[in-house]
Amino acid sequence: MLVHLSDTRNHLNQKEKEETIMRGVVALQTNTNNAKSAGGYSSFKRCLDILFALMFIIALSPVMVIVAIVSAIDTKGSPIFVQDRMGRFDTPFKIYKFRTMSVLAPANMATHKLENPEQYISRVGGLLRRMSLDELPQLFNVLKGDMSFVGPRPVVLSERDLLRLRHRNGASRVRPGITGLAQVSGRDTVTVYEKARLDSEYAKSYSLKEDMSILVKTAMQVIHSEGIVEGANAEISAAPAKTRHSA
Repeated sequence: MLVHLSDTRNHLNQKEKEETIMRGVVALQTNTNNAKSAGGYSSFKRCLDILFALMFIIALSPVMVIVAIVSAIDTKGSPIFVQDRMGRFDTPFKIYKFRTMSVLAPANMATHKLENPEQYISRVGGLLRRMSLDELPQLFNVLKGDMSFVGPRPVVLSERDLLRLRHRNGASRVRPGITGLAQVSGRDTVTVYEKARLDSEYAKSYSLKEDMSILVKTAMQVIHSEGIVEGANAEISAAPAKTRHSA
């Protein structure tokens, strides 16, 4: 009887081991297929980035000239704001934006760390930020290959928590984007850990369908000015798990 029970337990243990191995194989196969799919789309995605960046630069050049002039007058500084951001494979690059803050604003500090951002954001700058027009110069970053239209938002180099998480979960392997999955999932209200999770989710299985969905959702967010929170937020920044990192 004891021998029979022992054989039964051994059989069950062996069966559990086999099931565990099979689950691991299925998960590995799924991840591999997702990686192959994303890898095959990567080159096509880059071609689309170049094509549409050129088209938008040409089509929106009059708008960008007007915004540059207004920004220069409003902020009394250079209309183009250049800042170091972390790019693909953890390589820093220079990001371009229209200046929306006073020249007295801290140059390399994330907006969420500013206690009173309104003292730095110019009168026209607030409107440009709500309409995301300050991001238009990033079309040149896309054309250069620093960025893509869709990807994890590039953050300043001092955002070490988020950068460390992105490196660990593989999100740093893809080009950062003008918009991304985290942006359409809450934008400035998403915690650093949730943002890193969403960035990783996108990096593992991005596709043309997902990119189109994110772009459409981004357009709707811009139209309705959703998810925009300027400056420090005590409810989000009070604890490490609730630290907000805006991009």
